[in-house]
Amino acid sequence: MMNCKIQSNSRRQFLKTAAVSCSSLFIPGSIKAFAKKAPLRLGYLPITDATPLLVAHGLGYFSEEGVDVERPVMVRSWKILAESFLANKFDLTHMLFPIPVWMRFKQKIPVKVLAWAHTNGSALTVRGDSSIYSFKDLGGKQVAVPSWYSMHNLIIQMGIRSQGLKPVIKPPPARLEKYEVNLLILQPPDMPTALLGKKIDGYIVADPFNALAQVKFNARIMRFTGDIWKNHPCCVIIANENFIHKNTVTIQKAMNAIVRAQAWCIRNPGETARLLSRDGEGYLPFPQKILTKVFENPEKNQLSNQDWNVERIGFQPFPFPSATRLIIDQMKHTIVEGNTFFLKNLNTIRAADDLVENQFVIKALDKTGGINRFWNGDPATAYTREEIIEIN
Repeated sequence: MMNCKIQSNSRRQFLKTAAVSCSSLFIPGSIKAFAKKAPLRLGYLPITDATPLLVAHGLGYFSEEGVDVERPVMVRSWKILAESFLANKFDLTHMLFPIPVWMRFKQKIPVKVLAWAHTNGSALTVRGDSSIYSFKDLGGKQVAVPSWYSMHNLIIQMGIRSQGLKPVIKPPPARLEKYEVNLLILQPPDMPTALLGKKIDGYIVADPFNALAQVKFNARIMRFTGDIWKNHPCCVIIANENFIHKNTVTIQKAMNAIVRAQAWCIRNPGETARLLSRDGEGYLPFPQKILTKVFENPEKNQLSNQDWNVERIGFQPFPFPSATRLIIDQMKHTIVEGNTFFLKNLNTIRAADDLVENQFVIKALDKTGGINRFWNGDPATAYTREEIIEIN
């Protein structure tokens, strides 16, 4: 078993910002030139990680907050979404948490994490007739991840190492030792069919691609990621720092809408599934039946840590610093293709503080009733938490 407990000692930090008048007569020229006039542009992958952005749009929360937003644009892969964001095609998007770390500290892109999009929401899926029931059974196997810079890659490698196995990156035909687990990149939509065709032995990815394989191909969930790292972040809401500074009012209104959407999803899991589905507003190309499975809680017999009472996918927008620090530390031990020297001398605490801009989500939380609306923490330490990881 791997057991990790980290306590965040952060406290609420509000940054003072100058008030900007809505009247163009009082907007300084340097601000006015960059103020957002066109509709806000949102990008997303067809996964439930994007739920808050899509629900905020579908329920009209952006409009109610006074933000003009185009219908979110769906793309197929993390590579396309990241490249589109870097090319300024999207103003606001969800992104796998490690990607903004790579963007800011390796690519020197001034990206900021504004909030968590969700918690948990992913799983390691294997064929129903597979003999894989735990991490120790992955020796000599091929496992797909959606991106090298993903929570999925971090978590699968933690699980692999916990059993004395070695994660490797080799061309799929290469021979594997019995203690090696080969990792490869597949786009989420390609994973279920690759599993069915026995091109891979398993995959770890966001829903609904796990639920889809369960329903369509009789696949089996080996482990939910929220059953490994309790209520972990996965995707986060990001924006370019320059855009944030030039559009603080718009960002605050957008964050208000996103936090409202997360609160609504908690209260209305069935309605969330319908709204997102092709039977509803069509944001995701899946039937309501598949998405309903995602928003239902796992059965107790599917969980190793049954006393955690974790949701298959949960919603809590505040970016706890303890989780950010743990992610950066884990990235330093996670193998990927390409040069990761930028992580070697990265100061974890300073990097975590530099990456996250939490003033907008804190104000949005205050407006919607506070963080305790999302989790049952001690009110005296509401903006701190302990990170718990257990791998059996």
